[in-house]
Amino acid sequence: VQLQACGGGLVQTGGSLRLSCVASGGTFRNGVMGWFRQGPGKEREFVAAEFRSSGRTIYADSVKGRFTISRDKTKNTVYLQMNGLGPEDTAVYYCAASNGVIWSSVGLTEAYNNWGQGTQVTVSS
Repeated sequence: VQLQACGGGLVQTGGSLRLSCVASGGTFRNGVMGWFRQGPGKEREFVAAEFRSSGRTIYADSVKGRFTISRDKTKNTVYLQMNGLGPEDTAVYYCAASNGVIWSSVGLTEAYNNWGQGTQVTVSS
């Protein structure tokens, strides 16, 4: 399975971006697709995820109310709509997916065995 992420770029504080991640070569009907990010000098951190079967979503506290994860089942694609961006959101954003992820592990990088290549998001102040 391959994950292809795109949609990053340079945006001013307060702006918006929408990231996309297309899964090819497989589906995650009973799994999770989500987003992580890694800022300069920081560990990779969880951003948001969606359970494919139920549609249930979960967000990191730092992005709640600003970011929205959604999906297009027909295109096997997951999106991350990011509004109200600030410099603290500057990072490389990675999509991730896996089957068999349980709720308590959804925020852990080791729970995912499929990763996209990352897309850079830079927010200028």
